[in-house]
Amino acid sequence: MADNDKDKPVDPRLDPANPENRLEVQRHAADSEHAAKIAGAIPERSRPDQPVAPRMRKQTRKGLVQEVGSTGHEWDGITEYDNPMPRWWLWTFYATIIWAVGYVVAYPAIPLVNEATQGLLGTDTRQEVAAEIARFDQANAPIQARLAAVDLAAIPGDPELVNYASNAGGAIFRTWCAQCHGSGAGGARGYPNLLDNDWLWGGSLEDIHTTLQHGIRDPQDGDTRYSEMPHFGTDGILDRTQIDQVVNHVLSLSDQPHDAGKAAAGAQVFAENCAACHMEDGTGDRTQGAPNLADAVWLYGNDHETLTRIVTEGPYGVMPSWSKRLSEAEIRAVATYVHGLGGGE
Repeated sequence: MADNDKDKPVDPRLDPANPENRLEVQRHAADSEHAAKIAGAIPERSRPDQPVAPRMRKQTRKGLVQEVGSTGHEWDGITEYDNPMPRWWLWTFYATIIWAVGYVVAYPAIPLVNEATQGLLGTDTRQEVAAEIARFDQANAPIQARLAAVDLAAIPGDPELVNYASNAGGAIFRTWCAQCHGSGAGGARGYPNLLDNDWLWGGSLEDIHTTLQHGIRDPQDGDTRYSEMPHFGTDGILDRTQIDQVVNHVLSLSDQPHDAGKAAAGAQVFAENCAACHMEDGTGDRTQGAPNLADAVWLYGNDHETLTRIVTEGPYGVMPSWSKRLSEAEIRAVATYVHGLGGGE
């Protein structure tokens, strides 16, 4: 085997006698060693995975240069050195630890069962927030008193009140009303859009104020606005055929796709059971909260399936009364804000 190797011609690029082949020779040697390791011929270490002691380089004018030691980890010829962290980074890290300990001792930090530790400085963030709220309440007290005392009809003509009510009312709306009506007051299915001119109980400033005060179908308020559509299907007032006919008639009122024959038969059913609230032409009655069925605005949807469910089961939306949760000035501020969104009358 050795004789045969001797007889083979030497690759000029791997001839160690040529100094220009130094890099190629070293690369070839490393590849051979790597191939041997893959094949399983890995030399054993006397102390595997142990840090390698640093070696001393040649002496310079400044003395001996110490080479960084190895962690003992090596893979594919790459050695992991045990470089120390920069001093500035370590001191910064230690300073943050000291700061954290000092903060825990000085300020409220550790939550307990009933309250957090108060710290040596006795800081109470809850009291600070309460004091800040009280300061703003005191600053706004005069204009709030004027807003609560002035006649509702006079608010739109007072620029100072309108400016305050629009800003304060918007903040209150986004806190208490946006969950149902949306942050932009555009509403959703089952929750009225406050930006258009279609109002179930009226869209004047006085009407909106009354609705906010007493709510709609709120069992906790004796003066709440109340109306209820009968459950024509579940209570057996109309059969399925009659419900289908009256649904087609309602679709015809707003020029929706419908069955003309069923709509004609449903006109009589509508006149006998629905016209008392929705009027003969289907335009509705705000005093009863009966919606207009002849326009393109639909609270729950205008498809045949949805209308069939509404006629069968009857909707029963509830809006809470706000008179026990908001002050009169706050209710007036919200009413002014909603009225000024574009749909107010």
